[in-house]
Amino acid sequence: MTISSSSPPPTRASSPPLDRRSRDLRVRIVRMLASAGRGHLASAFSLVEILRVLYDHVLRYDPADPDWAGRDRMILSKGHGCMALYAVLADRGFFPEEELWRFCQPRSLLGGHPEYGKVPGVEASTGALGHGLSLGVGRALALRNAGGRVFVVNSDGECDEGSTWEAALSAAKHRLDNLTVLMDCNHMQSYSTTAEVLDLEPLADKWRAFGFHVAEVDGHDVAALRGALADLPLCPGRPAMFICHTVKGKGVRFVEGNLTWHHKNKVQDEEIAALLAGLEEA
Repeated sequence: MTISSSSPPPTRASSPPLDRRSRDLRVRIVRMLASAGRGHLASAFSLVEILRVLYDHVLRYDPADPDWAGRDRMILSKGHGCMALYAVLADRGFFPEEELWRFCQPRSLLGGHPEYGKVPGVEASTGALGHGLSLGVGRALALRNAGGRVFVVNSDGECDEGSTWEAALSAAKHRLDNLTVLMDCNHMQSYSTTAEVLDLEPLADKWRAFGFHVAEVDGHDVAALRGALADLPLCPGRPAMFICHTVKGKGVRFVEGNLTWHHKNKVQDEEIAALLAGLEEA
């Protein structure tokens, strides 16, 4: 299922229902939130299917040897969505699942943003938005003669940052067809819609003008994501941009599109119970 940039973002009705694996990953995220009492829940929920498909079907990696030279590099530029990444990395065996339940606690591996050199499987320390693509361009340049591939997961909100567009220009200049960007395009930022904060449309045309081969997909449709990523590079000599249209907070009705859940602290037991009940209805 592909959609054009003029289409509205996916909704609960238009996206396929969550399958058991997508619900289970979200349950882990909720349990991490309960352990820490805080976190970027809605931002993590919109990422789940993108990261799930990458790690289940696309990336080359070895959890037993996270620094394997032949691996693909995956940079989560949207670092505040790291609970989704941690849930997937634990699921794929990079570290024990028990570490998830120590999220944001003293001496835990897992902080509120991912840290390179500390968390197995994390390729870059991210959090200040707009830097992930620059890091990805550098990695792609370094690796292209060796056949290495680089994937960057960023967000529509961080397209407000000039560094994103500088990196895009550089990627096109160097014809980095080993660089694939997946944008978690949930049409919202921390305090409002992207249209209100700084309108990005026509977003796909902007990325085409900057030299990327652009495709658009429902970021919660696992089959569509798998199909879109099945044959890379999309276009020889050009970096790829997948605009993955998502729903912020996807999976729980009262979280979807609700900016009070962008970041939550002092989370109460009754809120955790409501989140888990909501996932069962997804």
